[in-house]
Amino acid sequence: QLNVVIRSSLQTLREKIEQLKELLLRAVSTRQITQLEGDRRQSLVDDLLTRQKQLQASYQNEGTEPDVTRSSLMSGGAKRGVSNPWLLEEPEESRGLGVADLRQQQQRIIEEQDAGLDALSSIISRQKQMGQEIGNELDEQN
Repeated sequence: QLNVVIRSSLQTLREKIEQLKELLLRAVSTRQITQLEGDRRQSLVDDLLTRQKQLQASYQNEGTEPDVTRSSLMSGGAKRGVSNPWLLEEPEESRGLGVADLRQQQQRIIEEQDAGLDALSSIISRQKQMGQEIGNELDEQN
C-alpha cells in the first residue's frame, strides 16, 4: 500500500512539474514575465525535475546510498555544488508581507512603470514632431 502511494505521489509530482513548465512557457511567450525572470524560473523548474528524477531513482534502488541521496535532495545536489534555491533570503521590501500585500506592491510597481512609459512616450512624440518640423524647414530652405 505504501508503494502505491509513493508511485502515485511521484507520478503526480512529475505531472505538476510538466504543468509548471507549460505555464512558464506560456507566461514568457505572452510577456506576463520578463525573459530574465523566465530564465530564473526555468532554472528552478529544471532543478525540480532533477530532484524528481533523483527521487524516482532512489525509489527504484538505482541511485546511491539513501542517506547520500536524501542529503543531496535537501541540500540542492551534492554533485553540482549548487546551493538550495529555496534557502535564498527574501528581499527586505517584501519580507513579512502577505499575498494581498505583495499583489498590491506589484500593482503599484506596474502603475509606476506605466506612468514612466507614458512620460517616455510623450517625450518621443515631441521629438518626432520636432524632427518633422526640422525636416520641413530644411525642405523649405533648400
